[in-house]
Amino acid sequence: MKVDTFLVEEFMDAWEHKVELNIAETCVAPFKLNEFLSLVGEEDYLEKLRDLELTYGYPGGLPELKEAIAELYKDATADNILITHGAIGANFLTFFSLVEPGDTVVSVFPTYQQLYSAPKPFGAKVKLLRLKEENKWNIDLDELNELVDKKTKLIVINNPHNPTGNVVEERILKGVCEIAEDVDSYVLCDEAYYGLWLKPEYAAPSMVDICDRAIVTRSFSKSLSLTGLRLGWIVADKEVIKQMAPHRQYTILSCSILLEKLALLAVQNIEKIYERSLEIIRRNYEIMKNWVEKEPLINWIPPKGGSTAFPRYHLDMPSEELAVRLIKETGVFIVPGSSFEIEGHFRVGYGNKTETIKEGLRRFSEFLEKLT
Repeated sequence: MKVDTFLVEEFMDAWEHKVELNIAETCVAPFKLNEFLSLVGEEDYLEKLRDLELTYGYPGGLPELKEAIAELYKDATADNILITHGAIGANFLTFFSLVEPGDTVVSVFPTYQQLYSAPKPFGAKVKLLRLKEENKWNIDLDELNELVDKKTKLIVINNPHNPTGNVVEERILKGVCEIAEDVDSYVLCDEAYYGLWLKPEYAAPSMVDICDRAIVTRSFSKSLSLTGLRLGWIVADKEVIKQMAPHRQYTILSCSILLEKLALLAVQNIEKIYERSLEIIRRNYEIMKNWVEKEPLINWIPPKGGSTAFPRYHLDMPSEELAVRLIKETGVFIVPGSSFEIEGHFRVGYGNKTETIKEGLRRFSEFLEKLT
């Protein structure tokens, strides 16, 4: 089974661990374990786990964890939840379970490449709903309506959006749902960055809370800063979850019961974690915003959520050349737009440590100045 080259992961694998300053980090400042336990008031939690039997976990996920996650949604119960290996595992399980040869999958583009490349090996015809910079990276419902057909199995969206940081507002989310209902399709909404709103008024509802056809995937990596747990989840209609369960047996079987215990602790204290995450991204966003405004070669559609942005640069240089030269000459890491199949842009993140953001942008400015 052939798969497309995963462009963003290939570039990150090649360079991410060879740099001094990463200003493309997508996760909000990952916790040290002791920092996490201190934040949630459980400094002695590991002592409580000393007698935990390190056996196989539960089919579908730790029951208490599923119950706690269900509380995050309006009408969900534990029967609506599956625990997965990250959001990437949740997305893959969705495609593996639902997509059959001849189905149509309509995906927003640009986005995390998995969302439009992974359905292809399962025999899907993938159509791209191209988000446009001149439309502030918003979904055009008329264009979506033209792309769907009677064979559409999934409409795939991403909210908040990676890489642009746009947030799909409730009106458009409902419009996507109506189109899905018209063609008897599901809506897969990757909400890996959910909860990261740069202003409270930018907050959007979870797709599963407003659409019966929704399948939502989320992660402990981005908003919750527990990247190393490599856990995520799916929330969907009970019948969809039942359809996915046997496919999960072939790919996941069970997750680590030890990591699920830590994940449960996180969900039980999710507001404390969100408070920390929002303080970090809002502070760092202001630093990045001021930098963009002062740089004559850079402009952007300001993000509204998540922890990434997709600025445009005004240089006669391919984006990969720009990124590689920046790495080699300054030790600063960005992701080229070519990794998202769009030139003239690069992805940056504002979830990292503030000192890293400041120094990385300072060096980036010096680099740009030498090019003019």
